[in-house]
Amino acid sequence: MDNELHLLIVDDEPNIRSGLARGLEKSCDHIETASSVNEALDKFDAGKFQLVIADVKMPGDRNGVDLVRLIKQRDPGVMSIIITANGTVESVVDAMKSGAFDFISKPIDLNLIRQQVAKAAEHHRLQHENHHLKEKLAEAGEMAGIIGNCQAFQDLLKQVRQVASTDATVLIQGESGTGKELIARAIHDLSARSNAPFVAVNLGALPESLLESEMFGHEKGAFTGASRQKPGCFEQAASGTLFLDEITEIPAKSQVDLLRVLETGQFARIGGEQTLQSTARIISATNRDARTLVQDGTFRDDLYYRLNIVPIEVPSLRDRREDIPLLVEHFLTRFCNRHGRALKSLTSEAMDALVASSWPGNVRQLRNHIERMVVTVSGDTIERSDLPQEHRTQQNAPATTIRTLNEITEMAERTGIESALSAKDFHREQTAKALGISVRTLHYKMNRYGLH
Repeated sequence: MDNELHLLIVDDEPNIRSGLARGLEKSCDHIETASSVNEALDKFDAGKFQLVIADVKMPGDRNGVDLVRLIKQRDPGVMSIIITANGTVESVVDAMKSGAFDFISKPIDLNLIRQQVAKAAEHHRLQHENHHLKEKLAEAGEMAGIIGNCQAFQDLLKQVRQVASTDATVLIQGESGTGKELIARAIHDLSARSNAPFVAVNLGALPESLLESEMFGHEKGAFTGASRQKPGCFEQAASGTLFLDEITEIPAKSQVDLLRVLETGQFARIGGEQTLQSTARIISATNRDARTLVQDGTFRDDLYYRLNIVPIEVPSLRDRREDIPLLVEHFLTRFCNRHGRALKSLTSEAMDALVASSWPGNVRQLRNHIERMVVTVSGDTIERSDLPQEHRTQQNAPATTIRTLNEITEMAERTGIESALSAKDFHREQTAKALGISVRTLHYKMNRYGLH
């Protein structure tokens, strides 16, 4: 059901309803029609629809825009397309404010509406996958690190969704504290291996003498102190996922041993003669530039290429500053509940200081600071003076002016559209012509930037 597209067509003209149903039958798994708002609501409540196409003009006191608003109240995830014979600016604005995905003017172009249906279906699918991803992460109790609305983080989540459905080997790179293990767990939880073990091992924290035993296990009596048989992480992961953190920290000999297992899928415990088979998926991570280490000769290039089938870069917190208020609110709620404190809030000055900070420890550092303030600040409001010393000064403030190229482009586009609208007295057709874009594109961008 989740992958199916059920469509509800609402129009008081029988020819329009039947024509749309015939024209879209190959684009949808199930189609129903209704001739009024009340009939549409009855059918919507009785079934499960992912998309609604509704004419603005309807018999009775309520129109198509009212219908979209009522449906959104019932299920915010439903996509809606509005059809109108009078595509005025006011009707378009009303439709978009009600939550419509798009609008189409009569006479209806079937090719155009098929395209919009396909876009709406894809948007709904991504919404569903995002929700599923967050549910999985919430079940794992690690929701915090996966929070983010900025484009860089949304791109990261898209990569997670794409790679999770495969068995490809993944190399995650990012600074310490950015949540690399969390990303690895997300890939595992969304994969077909989610019911199998997820085994994480920090290779950088192990002395060289224990690395081989940790990875491949050992037999009883294999060396002094080996009082019992011990399975290694490859054996423990079985058909699940093996996460090798700080992969670039392992010495040369261990790199050779690891490469051999990755190439053959076979290994043996220390002191053992039995050849064991590994079917685990390998996800590795490093906080260093692996490519530079290859060029320096400290990390084997053949191992690097074996691990780096799908590279994933986790952005640092300073590269996604717009997500800091969202993370702060999440951590405040989380730690106030954990420590039995009344919910606290930050003053705007305190929040500005946190956003302006450099955060070398990334999300982990932010989380720790918020927990410290929840525990140590007696009042319900956290002031700037309550922040750790490194966040009280203005030395990092200029960093808030650093924006991504995409943000700069969007700011310039918004300013340009505002200026053009003002120069043309908000006449949409003249503004679109002056900007060299279609009226539909202008309406879309006005809605995106809130220029009504």
